[in-house]
Amino acid sequence: MAKVTRDDVARLAGTSTAVVSYVINNGPRPVAPATRERVLAAIKELGYRPDRVAQAMASRRTDLIGMIVPDARQPFFGEMAHAVEQAAAERGKMVLVGNSDYRGEREVHYLRAFLGMRVSGLILVAQGPSERAAAEIDAWDARVVLLHERPESIDDVAVVTDDVGGAQLATRHLLEHGHPYVACLGGTEDTPSVGDPVADHVEGWRRAMREAGRPIEGRLFKAPYNRYDAYRLALGLLSGPDRPPAVFCATDDQAIGVLRAARELRIDVPDGLAVAGFDDVKEAGLTDPPLTTVSSDRPAMARAAVDLVLDDGLRVAGARRDGVYGRVRQFPSALIVRRSCGCA
Repeated sequence: MAKVTRDDVARLAGTSTAVVSYVINNGPRPVAPATRERVLAAIKELGYRPDRVAQAMASRRTDLIGMIVPDARQPFFGEMAHAVEQAAAERGKMVLVGNSDYRGEREVHYLRAFLGMRVSGLILVAQGPSERAAAEIDAWDARVVLLHERPESIDDVAVVTDDVGGAQLATRHLLEHGHPYVACLGGTEDTPSVGDPVADHVEGWRRAMREAGRPIEGRLFKAPYNRYDAYRLALGLLSGPDRPPAVFCATDDQAIGVLRAARELRIDVPDGLAVAGFDDVKEAGLTDPPLTTVSSDRPAMARAAVDLVLDDGLRVAGARRDGVYGRVRQFPSALIVRRSCGCA
């Protein structure tokens, strides 16, 4: 059976191939409603399927969005990628995901690969494009949205949550339980001091402690983001003579590691140790006891990132949308109270 072409559709609809193209691509020129209906009826009758590769070559864009995350094995990034995929599907797009493993050369590798596939845009869960990555983006004139992280030195469009305010909420809540102080598991030696969510979580902890008149010296501990290494660190921290009464963790993965270490050391949570995290990953509600944590509206953030990467109109600096001005859209954080902090 011969392949149905755009010429066949035009012939049956009694119009030109250009008009058929306008209907299929929703532009660039308007089509009269009656003509549009004839074209759509012809497409349905003939079973015509547009050649997406040819369309991409003509428009220099595909129905793909590229997304680069540090490590999809970590639940937060996996859940964020899933939310972006769902938001993209609502817009008729598909998402390609690459893991940078926190390495600049891997980020550049995926940037080149995705841009070579003519993606409609890029969503980066990163500290901002490296110098090499920025050069690749400029060469391809690609649309880029930063999601979850945005250094002050980077001027890209970004979608973030209130990391500082959320960490303050969690730390204040632990202090309100009467603990003399709250220790903090922050990031690693490589964690940037500005523009990184973990750095902002540590800053929120600092502010809450200072507001309460509690010293912070010796109460901030460098810790890997993942639960396994955080568990090993917590074994030493909790078995020492200066065991903290409460711990705020910059990520839920760290908090899950702390809960595991406490169970192994037979420390009762929350009576012997109060714990709070940040991110509200799905597993946070299944730990024993369930983890008090800070939540963000990931589906709304994902939809905002997809909208920004697809719609130039939303990228105009100074435009007001959802109460946020300029090139950064910030979503509020919320404290999710469960039993690990001491609440019933």
